[in-house]
Amino acid sequence: MTISWKTRKRKIPTRSGISAMSVCRRFLALLAAVLLMVAVGAAQDSKPKKGEAQPRSLSGIVSLPDGKPAVRAVVQLENSKTKAIVSFYSQDDGSYFFHELAPEVDYRVSARFQDASSSTHTVSSFSSQKNVVINLKLERKP
Repeated sequence: MTISWKTRKRKIPTRSGISAMSVCRRFLALLAAVLLMVAVGAAQDSKPKKGEAQPRSLSGIVSLPDGKPAVRAVVQLENSKTKAIVSFYSQDDGSYFFHELAPEVDYRVSARFQDASSSTHTVSSFSSQKNVVINLKLERKP
């Protein structure tokens, strides 16, 4: 005796005559659209809220002892909290730029070029400036 099971796809009708599979697909499409909108909205909310500390930037010009701009001088920025050091080469006009600095941290900045170096300057966490400008003058070592 052989038993045969025949299977076939059945549409399960709903009250409005739309199949349950169609309702499920529409629901999933709507859910995906809502999740996409939430993700896009969260990505655009990158501005700090009122009352939050905003990141700062540090820029300036590195100059040689004779006053000319120091091209490709090494500018080092040290985070006083983590002791991490970030280096940057000055541009053709001697300028340098660090952005997205945490406002609650003190930073120390200095420059070196060949046998000359600058004094170390501090960017204080107590300063309310958003765009700090510190020009670094190189001096020859004795």
